[in-house]
Amino acid sequence: MTTPTLQSALPALPLAIGPVLLGVVPATGPTAGGNSVQLVGLGLGGATSVLFGGTSATIVGQDPLGLTVTVLAPAHAAGPVQVTVTNAAGTSNPASYTYVATGAPVAAAISPNAGPTAGGTPFAIIGSSLHGGSVTIGGSAATVLGTDPTGTVLFGVTPAGPPAGGNVPVVVTTPGGSASVPGGYTYLPLPPTVTGTVTPSSGSAGAAFTIVGTNLFGASVLFGATPATGVTVNVGGTTVTGTVPPGTSGTTVQVTVVTPAGSVNAGSFTYL
Repeated sequence: MTTPTLQSALPALPLAIGPVLLGVVPATGPTAGGNSVQLVGLGLGGATSVLFGGTSATIVGQDPLGLTVTVLAPAHAAGPVQVTVTNAAGTSNPASYTYVATGAPVAAAISPNAGPTAGGTPFAIIGSSLHGGSVTIGGSAATVLGTDPTGTVLFGVTPAGPPAGGNVPVVVTTPGGSASVPGGYTYLPLPPTVTGTVTPSSGSAGAAFTIVGTNLFGASVLFGATPATGVTVNVGGTTVTGTVPPGTSGTTVQVTVVTPAGSVNAGSFTYL
């Protein structure tokens, strides 16, 4: 009696699956190219070629898992094109990418237009032709997260600003030129703090005093209701020095440090 041989009814599966392209992020960009684009899919590892409408893109990064490929888009005429990825397993399905003609950028406003000197504040610049834009705030590069498909809104995160705060220019630069945001951006200084109390804590009018703390930029000092004279603040905003103003012998007054960001009690001073 012979033993029947069982054969699978399923066809043999290929050992390798060609690359599958699921999307392109962002899906739009300037005709000048040069902007970073991330291709997302499956089996993209070992990509040897990425084409935008038949034009080669520059591959600048690949995910070891084959899930993403990062490229610099090539220049191309305005309009939609098909993007494909090729590796040893074959060529992917196409995904759509649209080139947008960009003239000189227009930067009408930034929102919010103020934030802490530490930076890290998300913002949006409203205007037009903002595709592929970079942003500087007070001369420092902001982190650009991208633009909406129409190029009318650019999203980003502010860099750190000057410790003393203040208003600084905001400039958007694209392949089409540069534009400044009217009114710029205002960095808000942090509230002052005081470590310990005024030194010395007693003495006569005309004596020198010192107050130590943080965020003391732009400080004035009151002894009671009378402002001290010759007040200076060090570069780091951590030390205030000055001259004790006139007062009545035998009285004790509160010493207050006042800055544009607020005021803080620096202890008391007794006139001898």
